[in-house]
Amino acid sequence: MTTAAANPDSRPAVVLLHSSMSSRSQWAALMAAHERDYRFIALDLLGYGKAPFPDAAMLASFSLAHEVEAVQAALAAQLAPHESFHLIGHSYGGATALRLARTAPDRVRSLAVFEPVAFHLLDESEPGRAEVGTVIAAIEAAATPEQATRSFIDYWNGPGAFDAMPAPVRERFTAQVAKVRLDFTALLSEPATLHDMAAIGVPALVLSGRAGPASTRAVVTRLAAALPNATSAQTPGGHMAPITHAADVNRELAAFLATVA
Repeated sequence: MTTAAANPDSRPAVVLLHSSMSSRSQWAALMAAHERDYRFIALDLLGYGKAPFPDAAMLASFSLAHEVEAVQAALAAQLAPHESFHLIGHSYGGATALRLARTAPDRVRSLAVFEPVAFHLLDESEPGRAEVGTVIAAIEAAATPEQATRSFIDYWNGPGAFDAMPAPVRERFTAQVAKVRLDFTALLSEPATLHDMAAIGVPALVLSGRAGPASTRAVVTRLAAALPNATSAQTPGGHMAPITHAADVNRELAAFLATVA
């Protein structure tokens, strides 16, 4: 018995990378609204959602290269070899997207990032870099995983945000703080500079929230200037606007995709 070959999916592929302490599900509204036009591939980054925690061999020197290797392995199961795609990332997913765009320039057709936490692009003397350094120090000095998680959540969402969450949510986030520590290790050890960003020549959109912190505002300003083919825009909300103000952020992303896909 023979069967007819399925028609190939002609929709442009769009790869979605989420923030730390999140999962692929943060993109559910974007995918539901635009699945007719795009073949969305939302991935769980290492240690989040259904993705495994980095293995022991990675722990001593965890880097964005490890994260990108895992992304590429996941994409190999969903895209044809050498198939190109549009790339969207938020926060840690945005920093990972920058690394992926440089690693596979022949495959990334466009790049959109919302407040990528690419702190390696900031000079150590900059206030934004010092601000995030204070957060990292508080996480490392915390007596318990819960205290460390509170420092992380409250920095991005405002004082008291962690304690205001339901207990099951606090517990879920606390269980992920070990990966957050690795995320920071990867971000601060990333060797790429603003000069390296100039190699990303595809159409790019750099988004930020109007209430975002100084650290990511500084990254966004420098990144938008360094990327040779970038536009920038602001949305309501802060660093977590892709979740708290999803409709506003998704409107910007959809408009951008419509111009490049």
